This record gives sequence, structure tokens and C-alpha cells, in this order.
Amino acid sequence: MLRSRRSRNSMCLAGLVAVAVLFAQGASAPGERAAAELTEALVARLPKLREQAQIQQNWLRTRLEQVLPKLMRRYGVEMWLVICREYNEDPVFFSLVSPTTFAARRRTIYVFYDRGPEQGVERLALGGSSQGGLYQVYRDPEVEGRELWGQGQWALLRKLIEERNPKTIAVNISHTHAFSDGLSAGEREQLEDVLGPKWTARLVRAEGLPLDYISIRVPEMLPIYRQMMAVVHSLLQRAFSSEVITPGRTTNTDVVWWLRQQTHDLGFGTWFHPTVRVQRQGMAPDSPIAQTADVVIERGDVLHVDYGLVFMGLATDTQHMGYVLRPGESEPPAGIRQALTNANRLQDLLMARIRPGRSGNEILLDTLAAMRAAGINGSVYTHPIGDHGHGAGPLIGLWDRQMPIPGKGDVLVLPDTWFSIELAARTPVPEWGGQELWVGQEEDAALVGEKIEWVLQRQTKYHLVR
Repeated sequence: MLRSRRSRNSMCLAGLVAVAVLFAQGASAPGERAAAELTEALVARLPKLREQAQIQQNWLRTRLEQVLPKLMRRYGVEMWLVICREYNEDPVFFSLVSPTTFAARRRTIYVFYDRGPEQGVERLALGGSSQGGLYQVYRDPEVEGRELWGQGQWALLRKLIEERNPKTIAVNISHTHAFSDGLSAGEREQLEDVLGPKWTARLVRAEGLPLDYISIRVPEMLPIYRQMMAVVHSLLQRAFSSEVITPGRTTNTDVVWWLRQQTHDLGFGTWFHPTVRVQRQGMAPDSPIAQTADVVIERGDVLHVDYGLVFMGLATDTQHMGYVLRPGESEPPAGIRQALTNANRLQDLLMARIRPGRSGNEILLDTLAAMRAAGINGSVYTHPIGDHGHGAGPLIGLWDRQMPIPGKGDVLVLPDTWFSIELAARTPVPEWGGQELWVGQEEDAALVGEKIEWVLQRQTKYHLVR
């Protein structure tokens, strides 16, 4: 399998993804060279930088033309202002601009004005570019050749508002959602000063609008995301193998930095520093030793990894388990295998309950009740994912709060959103004298329309270090 560069080039993408799933599930035990070649082949199939930018620009066009107008009408927003300055960007800013834009321009003010279903949403930029023709750059006709600046920029904003006379002017202020709280105190003060009492009275908080806009995925994103997940699975299979780990010598920190180096060398971004956790007989699951750097990995250890990468403005988040085989073993002991099975069962219970129209809190309580009825000792702390690792949308529990989360947990699930299905189960292991084994699982899933499915495939077998 993957014996030559010619065979890698000729294998279709679907075939490479299928091989990645097989390797990651332990159905086949690739040699070190074959596993590395698979990663190389998967990365080679991803679009090059210029093509990435064009793809992302098309995603942006779809979001602005199809997603945003529906949301403005759903929330009764006639005009929406996004106001921010260079290096102090609103969280929604990067979901509104082209991939070649890396910061706001001095001060950038985007004005979205709904002219009705026939004419659509007007998109105006007061400061900055047209973002590849997606915005109309608004300039003062009396000042040629210069960008908007200072009080002149604010005065033009007021003029624009007076001409359109919106009944509501939504701004990004929220006590609950960071994604909806991008208007800084300084910018708000200047905005209210220039608008005066008449227009300031029409300001409303746009809490749901930026939150939902960021969270909704366009269908064209999913194929790229599936390729990203295949790379992730490939890297985790290699991280928990003899390519990286030599029992009695390699530390968990060595594995962490191998993953960081691979991420960098392959051209991906990192949104959090990975962790590798070690559990073994005689070591309590919550032992500080299990979380400490430089734990030497030994035979019979159970390993846990939490890893995420960033590519084309999308983030992944994955947790998998590994086992270091003892002499004479070809698989983990039955009790250790059962621990992963219990976590998989908890995944099933949660996935069956994630449906559009349900709140994160409702899903959490329903899942915990089903978990207890199934005799599983676990916890659920699932979050949206997409433009951000911890994405916009409903929280389904927190790792240290197995109870309804006011505000963030009250948000409803929407069609065409993605979730990182994050949870854990604790299982007594007979082979460890009844000592509990903590199994953490995290796998990304997508609501395709209203039906949720795994982006790639979840882990059902341990990665094995031979």
C-alpha cells in the first residue's frame, strides 16, 4: 500500500481518505514509511495557496449573499454596523473579509443595509477595500484620492444612515457571547457622539446575528474539512506508533513536539498546544503525574492526545486514545477495550440528541439522563467548531460544569453547523485491579442540513504502539 510516488499520485482522494480511516482504526498496521507517505499524499491533495484563496473567497461570497440576508431578516435587523480598528478587530471581522486581508484598515466600518428581498443587502465599506468586489467602497465625493480618516469617517457614516433612515441599527455588544461583543468601548463612545440622540435611540444589540453568521457553514467547506480530518487522523496514528514512541525512552512531551513540528512542516497552523496524557496501572486517572511534562512512556500505558490544526480559516479538534503493547500482546486487555467502547456509546447517545431547534442545555440534560440509564460514568462538554476552534453556537456542557450553562447553553442548534463532539467516560478495568481508566474522545461532526454525521469517522480502536 502506498509503495511508490507513482501509486500515491494515481490514487484518488477518496481512496487516500479511506486508507487513512483504515490506518487510524487499526484495521491495517502500516509500516513507518507507508504511514508517512500517506500523510504526504493527503497533504499533496490539498489546494495550493493561490487556489486556497480563491476557494475561501467563494465561501465568503456565498456567506454574504445567501447566509447574511436571511439572518438579518430573521432577527429583524435593518442595518448592521461592524466597526473596528487595525489590530483590534471585531471577532466577526475575519468571517466578513477576503483571505488576503489580515487586519482592519486603520478604522474599518462595514455597513449592511437590508433594502428588502428584491434588492438585497447593501454592503458598504467605510475604510478598507472592496474585498474583491464584495463591498462598495464608500467615499466622500468632496475628497478625492484619500482614504476616510478621523471625524470625516464618522460624519460620512452619519450621512449614510440619514439617507437610508433605518428603523434599527444593530451593533456588536453582548454580555454573553464574545463573538457578538466586538464593538470596543472607545468606538462605541465615538459612534454615539456622532449619531446624537435620534439615531442612538435606534441602536440595538446584534447578539444573535454575528453568532449565527459565524456558526453556519456553507456546504462547499465540508470536502476541504474532510481532507483536513484525514490528515489529522493520519498524524495521530503516527504519533501513537513506533515511528515516534520507543517505550522506556520517549516522553509524552516528545510526542507533543513531534506533532507541533509536523503541523509546522506540513504548512498548517496551530490553534492550541497539543497535550499527551499517560495513564497506567497504579496511577490514578487524575494524578498530577499523568498531566506532567516528561513522563516516560512505558509498555502497558494508555495514552490520550488532544490536537487541533488550522487550515484555510477552519479549525479541527480531535482527541484519540493509544495503547503501548506489552510483550506477547496484539491488542489491549479486554477491560481497556471496554473503556473505549463505553466512550463510543456515550458518543452515540449524544449524537442522537443533537437536532436543529434544540438548545445546548436541553441536549446536555437529555444526554446525561440517557448516560446514567445506560450505566456509564461520563461527562459531556461538546462545543461548536468552524471558523474558530471553540466556535460560535450552543455549548453542550463544560468539562467542569455538568449542568445547564446560562446564556451560551441556551443557544439553539442550527442546520448546517459543525460540532466537536467532546466527552469522556470512566471505566473500572479488571486487569488493573478495578482502577478506573479515563477515556477522552473528541471527533468533529457536521449537521448536513438537519442530520448530523461524522466528518470522517470516529475512533473505535486504540492506536497501537508495538
